[in-house]
Amino acid sequence: MSYTLNSTLGVLVAGVNGPGLNNTQLNGPRGLCFDSTTNSLIIANHDSNNVIRWVIGAPNWTLVAGNINGSAGNGPAALSGPWDVTSDSMGNIYVADTGNNRVQFFQAGEVNGTTIAGVSGQSGISSTKLNQPYSVALDSQLNLYVSDTNNARIQMFLRY
Repeated sequence: MSYTLNSTLGVLVAGVNGPGLNNTQLNGPRGLCFDSTTNSLIIANHDSNNVIRWVIGAPNWTLVAGNINGSAGNGPAALSGPWDVTSDSMGNIYVADTGNNRVQFFQAGEVNGTTIAGVSGQSGISSTKLNQPYSVALDSQLNLYVSDTNNARIQMFLRY
């Protein structure tokens, strides 16, 4: 929903017809970020195990990362319960891939990601492992901050 200043009425901008796998539906959306270069929302579509792009005003979304059929996985192109997403000024996407205990980096336009934080499918307490990463953020130097939820800490990873 989008709300203008001092308004109590919102405008639907993404998702219709309830939850589902159709490209007009969302399925457990969690985190999102706005991409000003494409006037779109990049959405961590948690229950569909993917990240999608919804251009403001468009009737549907396009796939950015993960599987279009909703199945989870841990390969370079797959996600498992993504919780948050952010992007940098070059159009690269960073995904808190919560179910895989990792952060996946997708170069702009690429469908295969690279694990840049955590170890795919392995939780842990060492500085190289994550346990349920829920949120990702970048600073002006493109250092990555990850809320490592079950380890009760915020980890910083130097620019990738």
